[in-house]
Amino acid sequence: MSFMMNLRQSIKIALPLLAFVSTFVMAGFAAPVSHDTTASEQPNLNGKATLATIRGVVKDEFGSPIADATVAIFKLGTNKLLKQVDTATNGSYSLKLWPGTYTILAVAEGFNPTTIDSVKVGSSTEVNYAFKLVKAGAGNTLPEKRADRNSSKWRIRGATLGRSIYQNQDGETPVEEKKETAEVAEDSPKSSARPTGVVETYFAADKRGAYTGVNFATLLPVNSRTDVVIAGQFTPNSRTSQRLESILRFKANERHQFSIKGSAATLGRVHLNGHERALGQYSLSGFDEWKVRDGFILVIGLDYSTFAGASGDSSLMPRVGIQYDLDAKTRFRAGFTPSTDERAWTNVAQFEGFSVPFTEPISVEDIAVENDIPRMNRSARLEFGIERVLDNASSIEATVFGDASFSRGVGLARLPFTTLDNSEFDSFVSNQRGRAAGVRVVYSRRLSSSLKASTGYSYGTGQKLSPNAISDPSRVFESGLFQTLFAELTADLNSGTRVQAIYRLSPDATIFAIDPFKGRLAIYDPGLSVLVTQALPRFGLPLHAKAIIDARNLFDAQTSLATGEGRLMLDGQGRLIRGGIMVRF
Repeated sequence: MSFMMNLRQSIKIALPLLAFVSTFVMAGFAAPVSHDTTASEQPNLNGKATLATIRGVVKDEFGSPIADATVAIFKLGTNKLLKQVDTATNGSYSLKLWPGTYTILAVAEGFNPTTIDSVKVGSSTEVNYAFKLVKAGAGNTLPEKRADRNSSKWRIRGATLGRSIYQNQDGETPVEEKKETAEVAEDSPKSSARPTGVVETYFAADKRGAYTGVNFATLLPVNSRTDVVIAGQFTPNSRTSQRLESILRFKANERHQFSIKGSAATLGRVHLNGHERALGQYSLSGFDEWKVRDGFILVIGLDYSTFAGASGDSSLMPRVGIQYDLDAKTRFRAGFTPSTDERAWTNVAQFEGFSVPFTEPISVEDIAVENDIPRMNRSARLEFGIERVLDNASSIEATVFGDASFSRGVGLARLPFTTLDNSEFDSFVSNQRGRAAGVRVVYSRRLSSSLKASTGYSYGTGQKLSPNAISDPSRVFESGLFQTLFAELTADLNSGTRVQAIYRLSPDATIFAIDPFKGRLAIYDPGLSVLVTQALPRFGLPLHAKAIIDARNLFDAQTSLATGEGRLMLDGQGRLIRGGIMVRF
């Protein structure tokens, strides 16, 4: 009861700030004009014909899906726009239209547009067209070439993390026709599609030592409605986990898409009562993405997870999400999301309809043990947010959130000043329980065809390290205010090089059970982190490869607290250097 009262009080404080930001963002922007085919433009079919469907996926030259690309339908031989759609995060699109012959165009910021001419569709038919877009040089993209690119007619939504949770989402973005070459997908059933896969090998080093690992994922199309993904992570080191997971997705109809995800992992070995025992974890989740109507999506599901071996602790929580498009440029989102871990991503395997994140391995040193029983990390977040596209290059998002941590292991190191030997650090794991509430604002902007930037700020109440913990390890956390910000810059070069730099700034003693920017950032490390990827030559082989260098927390920043009695710091942080090669086939 006390938690709910405090949570409501915190949200009451944050809601006026969200309302102010939302009013500021939405003021002065006229509602966009729909460009769907009018009744007078539709062919006179005397009610005998039904709509046809054009669907497919938009990818880049390396086979990765492109989110928020625009696919537009034009009347053949004219520049008259009839209908259009923005691709989802998986690059997929779907359009319904009257039978006829059309021109189809695909365009995305930073890529050359592609056009297919003389596309003929009949009554009640479904055809598939896949687009492969090639990166454009500076000044060659569609928005840059038009003199009226700042007009509301040419506004294009900027790509952001976690935009859509459903594949068939209509958009309102007008585009211009320009002819290029496109790949046309076969009209054969999806069951004949070939499996695709990703394999990554890497070497990493942190303050705990060096280790190697292998990540893999493969997409297995079963039929036109069913897909299966099998993924795994293997690190031959006793202190890190091994994980195998599978995902089943079934599209029942145009309104419902069901997903089931199961995973099994070995976390390592824990010492209990003087004995060493193995600890594993099994997880199962299922949810339904229900498209209630155009622009309104409801997600309902359950997440279950349980330990195996040294512990039988378990967690069962619901998952609920709402996404509502107020207009073509404004989106409202709300959700209740459980979490059993807070691991940063090391990489993501992108498939058509799937994103499989490869996360940093769990260590048993980050699991709390109470009464000789390992406790599962269990947290949950309730959030409400509004996202607004400002113009053809920028967007802003404001969100209020409330977090609850029921059990979460936090590895700490304590050094009393009575000793000067660093080897005398006393390492222990504390169980974090508590709550947090706050507001975050994130602004994103595309600076050019190859540069984009974003920045975010979050403020609220949460938990921090207590000065009493140095003398009394049972009193590690205390409540307090927090504020944190980040700045991110991403460069996509014509040479196939991609550089992403993120700088995080937070108070030294702040401990987040759930990162305020979760869903917007995949890197939670403090200080400066840099991720560099370089496309490698194909040598005529039917695969795409890229080299990856991932440097986290380059300045080795530490979440810590120092008093006259000693120093307390977070044991799991520190510099991490990781290099590897990912191959997509």
